[in-house]
Amino acid sequence: MNIIALGAHMVDVLVRPVDAIPEGQNTALVEDIRMTAAGTAAGTALTLAKLGATVRTTGAIGDDPTGDLLLSLLQRAGVGTELIVRKAGVATSATVLPIRPNGERPTLHLLGANLAYELADVPWDALAGADHVHVGGPELLGPDKAAAILKHAKEHGATTSVDLIAPGSMGHIDAIRATLPFIDYLLPNDDQVLGFTATQDLEAGAKVLLEAGVGMVAATCGADGAVLIGADATLRVPAFAIDVVDTTGCGDAFSAGFVVGIALGRSARDAAVLGSAAAALVAQGLGSDAGDFDLAAADAFAAATPTR
Repeated sequence: MNIIALGAHMVDVLVRPVDAIPEGQNTALVEDIRMTAAGTAAGTALTLAKLGATVRTTGAIGDDPTGDLLLSLLQRAGVGTELIVRKAGVATSATVLPIRPNGERPTLHLLGANLAYELADVPWDALAGADHVHVGGPELLGPDKAAAILKHAKEHGATTSVDLIAPGSMGHIDAIRATLPFIDYLLPNDDQVLGFTATQDLEAGAKVLLEAGVGMVAATCGADGAVLIGADATLRVPAFAIDVVDTTGCGDAFSAGFVVGIALGRSARDAAVLGSAAAALVAQGLGSDAGDFDLAAADAFAAATPTR
């Protein structure tokens, strides 16, 4: 599996547990502070590597110490970083996440260099040689740039998947419309489906996307699992029953598991089960890189763990 993950790269600073921000200049003691690679491209790549894929990422980061850290974190995880572009004078994207005791994660986010990735930065030859191309955050790239990238990948025989980064409340279909005919698997969450399509029903929203050209919508629904909606059928895959520590990176982990499952020739349902298992394993730790597992361990977890 030769996979390229293209799009959002950032460093997450996770603090847990945080009940409230101290007033004034007071101090609160916490149990964990971690820094991890993250983003809809970089975070997905972390789990792709764990599951045995040969994966490289491409996107824009700053020429700053935060960028140095991000490259180091990805390389230590087995992700190829030679296609990443560094932008002088621009900060690497970063997020501070004060994790609540129940696993919820409000965010303080710096967009940074993710907005600076241009068509001239795209490694077109590498995309042409990939088996699969995953684009994370096409609305950050811009619809025309993202469409050109996905079209190029499809024309050279790659399968494609896309995950969204904007919350549904900020979404609009015009931000992704141009990309939709070139997406084999769209991997949003349920809120994004509803927000980007301005619908009130998940299946109705997915059908809007299918009619615009998407091959299949595999939408995550938090504790309710995932819903796979294709032209001819709708399948529901329950989530695994676990104690959640932190939901950061769970959507990226699902995307990675789903992509690996499809690449291995598994059915869409079985690919979603693998995605759900990867997400559950990540959710039991802190950050996008949580969990020490590989493909065999994820499959064993799926076989042994009850669902909700």
